[in-house]
Amino acid sequence: MNVFTLLLTDPVAIYSLVGLLVLFGICGFYVFYFMKKVHDNA
Repeated sequence: MNVFTLLLTDPVAIYSLVGLLVLFGICGFYVFYFMKKVHDNA
């Protein structure tokens, strides 16, 4: 079974990928926010 077609057709895999994208987006925002606050405070 092809992994790529499994990721595109399985609803559980799609929800997991969307959840990971949201998680990485939130993490990226907090890294950007922290770095901005450190840079502005220095």
